[in-house]
Amino acid sequence: MSLYTNWTDMVVEYVKTKGENAFWAEYSKLETAIYKDLLANHKESKKTTIGDLAIDYDSTIEFAMGFVDGINDSLKNPYDLETLEADTEIILDIDLETLYFNMLDAKAEYLYTLPQWDGIFSAEKREEIKKSYKDSKTVRNTEKIGRNDACPCGSGKKYKKCCGK
Repeated sequence: MSLYTNWTDMVVEYVKTKGENAFWAEYSKLETAIYKDLLANHKESKKTTIGDLAIDYDSTIEFAMGFVDGINDSLKNPYDLETLEADTEIILDIDLETLYFNMLDAKAEYLYTLPQWDGIFSAEKREEIKKSYKDSKTVRNTEKIGRNDACPCGSGKKYKKCCGK
């Protein structure tokens, strides 16, 4: 069984036994500590293993794997999580704009408001990323239905005589 599978199974069991709030309290503590260090040293990529992350941040290998799972979409070269082992060397080469965007998407206010972001992006740049995030969530209907067009419900009637009433 892969470390990634162990992580996902552990989450399910943890939530069943201790509750979702307890899980997020423990996981967010680890996540915050790692991100503070990574963002403080954002100019260099961190080389480590999942086992070393667990040791460095006084956590379990499963929780460290969870961190890698969470950051994977924000890496310049994402990993196949199923193939990672505790002693596999990983390079956390982060695309910082993508990371900030993904933190907004995860609604992780405790992460995207970390003071370490001040040394990375200006307030204007963060607002720009927030705007692009909000724009990505806005759905726009590009095709307008004319009153004399066939109704999109499939009734065969004109829109003005059917759903457009």
